[in-house]
Amino acid sequence: MAQLHYRHAAMNSGKSTMVLQYRHTYASCGRNGLLMTRLDRAGTGIVSSRIGLAADALEIGASTDLIDLVLSQPGPRVDHVILDEAQFLAPEQVDQLAALVDDHDIDVFTFGLLSDFRGLQFPGSARLVVLADIVEALQVYPMCWCGQPARMNARVAGGSMVRDGDTVVLGDTGADVGYVVLCRRHHRAGQPYSPVLEAAA
Repeated sequence: MAQLHYRHAAMNSGKSTMVLQYRHTYASCGRNGLLMTRLDRAGTGIVSSRIGLAADALEIGASTDLIDLVLSQPGPRVDHVILDEAQFLAPEQVDQLAALVDDHDIDVFTFGLLSDFRGLQFPGSARLVVLADIVEALQVYPMCWCGQPARMNARVAGGSMVRDGDTVVLGDTGADVGYVVLCRRHHRAGQPYSPVLEAAA
């Protein structure tokens, strides 16, 4: 039976690398799947990892009907969907993914962040936690500057951590806004960098 999977972790944990590995593994088994994404930092219609791997993907819009998108694909029947940046889905799009699993026997593998820079769940992630048959945290934990496992995503602007603003601001694109991963303690304290490094700067 098909299942809806949700695998989550903080930034820098290898989610997109795993997405591309899933794509390779399933394609090499002869299965016919769709690779999809929403708002990848590298641009529209691409899944990119920080280690340099990338692949073309279908870009999902804010109001894209995922049932129609998947079922209307030309050629052989789609038997699985692999979706990166799932945190940016609308809750009703997550419901559509569940319908693809339940009503059309299509496996769906989603990957994304569990929480935003404020430490609050994205609506898409919250809905996936409720509906997914399998919810797993990736076992590769990025590290906070203090050496502890990092579970929190922090937004940094002008060298300081910020806690308000638009939920979606893509980072690592050369703008003044960037992201770092922190342990809970240093996210709560608002310390995105080591005090030793800040003093040296």
